Amino acid sequence: MKLSKIDDSKRPAILDRSFTLELVRVTERAAIAAAGWRGKGDEKAADAAAVAAMRAELERVHINGRIVIGEGERDEAPMLYIGEEVGAGDGPEVDIAVDPLEGTTLCAKNQQDAICVLAMAERGGLLNAPDVYMTKIAIGAHYPLGTIDLDWSAVDNVKSLAAAKGVPFTEITACVLDRPRHAALIEELRVAAIPVKLIGDGDIAGVIHATNTEESGIDIYLGSGGAPEGVLAAAALRCIGGQMQGRLILDTAEKRERAARMGIADPNRKYSVNELASGDVLFAATGVTDGSLLSGVRLKKNAIVTSTVVMRSWSRTVRWITAQHAR
Repeated sequence: MKLSKIDDSKRPAILDRSFTLELVRVTERAAIAAAGWRGKGDEKAADAAAVAAMRAELERVHINGRIVIGEGERDEAPMLYIGEEVGAGDGPEVDIAVDPLEGTTLCAKNQQDAICVLAMAERGGLLNAPDVYMTKIAIGAHYPLGTIDLDWSAVDNVKSLAAAKGVPFTEITACVLDRPRHAALIEELRVAAIPVKLIGDGDIAGVIHATNTEESGIDIYLGSGGAPEGVLAAAALRCIGGQMQGRLILDTAEKRERAARMGIADPNRKYSVNELASGDVLFAATGVTDGSLLSGVRLKKNAIVTSTVVMRSWSRTVRWITAQHAR
């Protein structure tokens, strides 16, 4: 897959700024649909509601859209599958990455940080990644390039970041998904007396928190999670700044063959944030449950209140939108 290497600061914006509000409407509708299933213990129903709502609202957007990150391949998902064409069909050609409900378990249990997420880029701007795991590392902006590297140990990355920040490495807090596969990583960090913030789900939010240390208290994101979520997180970082690297975990012949069909020529490639998401990029996320990033959907007697963040890479604009919808 060919990715744009053009410096956004030296070229005109491809996506009209009006699309930022269009994306907000899409994630708002998905979040409201998912919110109806909060705390009811049914992950599939919550996800299905978000998918259907997001798909319906996307059809109103004046784009020639193509899903490159979605609910699965054509034979795995009825809607928002990889390769599906979306939009009204009368606008610019764009690639779409979606996670209609990141944190299905969080929503089903009514726990923090369930969100609905969508990213849009000009055609060819988002890595067409298979639905496999990806090893990820991310930090905020304002650090020298090369401060972190996937090929280093977790402790070496933390020490490098601490040196760049000018603090003892034991004051760097690492965010890691609380999964059995991360037991060795967590032990490595704790043996070195490095604080670890464990999250139960939602590594898109985890990556974003690593770029907003003053608010989140998180300095670095480490570990593996879904590759689709990695692309979506990279889209957000393109808009707000920060460093990220990712490498697909293609540990079986079937995964390598599937990746090859999607244009992944080098199964061991280490992707930078600009290779995961390039060109003119928009990103939107709406809270379903209350969280450290966004407030959840509020159901009032005569209104529904949503909380959304929407970002644009070309202008580096970040907007926090609280909207009231009539019931």
